[in-house]
Amino acid sequence: MKILIIGGNGTIGKKVSQHLVKKHELVIAGRSSGDVQVEIAQSQSIKAMFEAVGKVDAIVSIAGEAKWGAFSDLSEDDYHIGLNSKLMGQVNFTRIGKDYLTEGGSITLSTGILADHPVAMTASAAMVNGGVHSFVKAAALELMGTCRLNVVSLGLVEDSVEKYEAYFPGHNPIPMWKAVNCYVKSIEGHETGQIIRMYDNQ
Repeated sequence: MKILIIGGNGTIGKKVSQHLVKKHELVIAGRSSGDVQVEIAQSQSIKAMFEAVGKVDAIVSIAGEAKWGAFSDLSEDDYHIGLNSKLMGQVNFTRIGKDYLTEGGSITLSTGILADHPVAMTASAAMVNGGVHSFVKAAALELMGTCRLNVVSLGLVEDSVEKYEAYFPGHNPIPMWKAVNCYVKSIEGHETGQIIRMYDNQ
């Protein structure tokens, strides 16, 4: 398969790419690196990316940002960071990208544990993740028969422990191979409209 991976050079994206390249042709997209550049918060940039890449068999988004901060300190602009990037960016990958998929292709988006198990400082990030989950379940109903649409939702992964461990006390880090397999399940499997969760917060 020819697979477009947005965020394929990031912490999780790099491991996913290293696994998938063994069997598939990859095109890596990033803000400032990769085979093609894209600004996730700008639909014109997303359109230009797909025009440059052409038809693909699968689209994988492991990208998007949201503001972390105390609820009392978050401004309206702070919320719009996540709304424009991680939420609408991934909605636009789906909305625009579906026209660049080969027949029977798939789209995989990314969120995280905050949608179901938020922690302090994540009112904006949790809201965005939950929005993506609801979008996938609803949009997949109308895309059925055209393409598959799923979202991978991960807990704290091993390679991010140093950066985020303080925010997730008591959470057991997810091994990277388990995180990678969630994406493999979405890309190479047959499910649609699924939230593919990999959490271990017990």
